[in-house]
Amino acid sequence: MKHQITSLGIRFTKHHAKEQTPFERLFEIFKELITHTSGDFDEAIEWLRELDVEYKLTDEDYTIDDFIEDLLKKSYIQPKGNGSGGKGDGMALTPKTEKLLREHALKQIFGKLKRSGSGNHKTKKVGQGEDNTGEFKAYQFGDALEKIDMTQSIKNAQVRSVGQDFTLQHNDLVVEDSYFKTQMCTVLMIDISHSMILYGEDRITPAKKVAMALAELITTRYPKDTLDILVFGNDAWPISLKEVPYLEVGPYHTNTVAGLQLAMDMLRRKKNSNKQIFMITDGKPSCLKLADGSYYKNSVGLDDTIVEKCYNMARQAKKLHIPITTFMIAQDPYLQQFIRTFTEANRGKAFFTGLKGLGEMIFEDYEKNRKKRLE
Repeated sequence: MKHQITSLGIRFTKHHAKEQTPFERLFEIFKELITHTSGDFDEAIEWLRELDVEYKLTDEDYTIDDFIEDLLKKSYIQPKGNGSGGKGDGMALTPKTEKLLREHALKQIFGKLKRSGSGNHKTKKVGQGEDNTGEFKAYQFGDALEKIDMTQSIKNAQVRSVGQDFTLQHNDLVVEDSYFKTQMCTVLMIDISHSMILYGEDRITPAKKVAMALAELITTRYPKDTLDILVFGNDAWPISLKEVPYLEVGPYHTNTVAGLQLAMDMLRRKKNSNKQIFMITDGKPSCLKLADGSYYKNSVGLDDTIVEKCYNMARQAKKLHIPITTFMIAQDPYLQQFIRTFTEANRGKAFFTGLKGLGEMIFEDYEKNRKKRLE
């Protein structure tokens, strides 16, 4: 069976796949539930037991208790207090499980997309890289000796030495040109304001999955790239990859300016010239932190003071050559117009999207941004 978490629970549809063991079947569902419960093992198991009653997921030969015992034996969970960062009494996730959740998110979000073969994108320029172009250039001082193509160099010497004693001279030496490889530094901003769970719609779980999948994509496919993640509510702060599965929405307003300030500060410290910001948000900017440490908040409409600060941040990022790609999870026309103006000020990009397909859109834009920035 194939399962899908919805705002109302899990929907089952027919799916033909290889035969799974009872543990594997339950573990697929468990990975979804533990993401939705922000790492709360007890709550995830409680949901699993309810689903078991409704859908008969287990039988007398293999129960939920057997599943929990296997989770322990396989080191997917451990008693709380071992520093793994889980919630609730009893059990917490292990780093092994956190890694699996990232892999699960990557497969779930990006698995249906067309993949390219190479693990690093190339520019159209040639230089000191690692992927050969298939063309040769004269050896110059500073080229690595191991890059000299001896077969072609000897061939050049033979052609030059026709009718003479064979000699290999400096001018005969050639090296194979290579594409110049570079790096992309990305900051992913995630809105954790209260509106991310308003109206009975869970928007934070897809955002978490995108963060986990993007992190797994970069670390496995583009190991020379960097990804930093930050969250923003009333304030903004960086989070580690380890914290992403446990991320929760808070009783916050939306301080977009603080998020952008922190993102740019993080990118200023990067030595690479290729930088970008991804921002996932569903709400209008509604908060600013003032110089005296107090907060200016206004949730009614679009506040001119707050909005203008956002536009200024977009312009600053443009001056630093940092494009901002905004993924707006909202359909309100006035909010979409705000994002359009914000995007124009930065010369970035904006996507107006629902929750479905959010991961695919970010993945595709990441690929396109790399190619565009590196060419």
